Amino acid sequence: MERFQVPSREEVTSNNQAIFDNLEKAVGFVPNLYAYYAKNDTALADYLTLQNRKTSLKTKEKEVINLVVSQFNGCNYCLSAHTQIGKMNGFTEDQILEIRTGTASFDAKLDALAKFVFSTVENKGRATEKAKEEFFAAGYTEANMIDVVIVIGDKTISNLIHNLADFEIDFPLAEELQTATI
Repeated sequence: MERFQVPSREEVTSNNQAIFDNLEKAVGFVPNLYAYYAKNDTALADYLTLQNRKTSLKTKEKEVINLVVSQFNGCNYCLSAHTQIGKMNGFTEDQILEIRTGTASFDAKLDALAKFVFSTVENKGRATEKAKEEFFAAGYTEANMIDVVIVIGDKTISNLIHNLADFEIDFPLAEELQTATI
């Protein structure tokens, strides 16, 4: 099947055109994922509201979640985007590759988070007791757990959209994992 097409600015509603203009100013371009959301009158604004909501998680923690979930869901678009974002937030290439396997041995707290996220997505919300115990022992709270699940949901939405539509990836491609994938 031919790839789904990403709409141009001229092909979207005036509200979405305004969002495109804001993205262009903030990011320097309109990522294809965001442009694709604009095929729907309200989806782009709704998604950006979800993605930019106030959270108890730090940026690096959100990137751990984004990378683990995108690897689990096999979304090359989000893996490519979040590899770049992860680097911008201080992760090395090797750390990003490790995070994608569901671990972060270089940081005990992030390791507990990565394992918790992986266990949560692998078990459809029924993380193992060990993963939950390690998550809370690392200093995370129930409020953090709720935010983790919201970020998992956020990233799953994008993963599914790209996996269904398979539009062009407009970020440098993420390296393939050389070890068994999660």
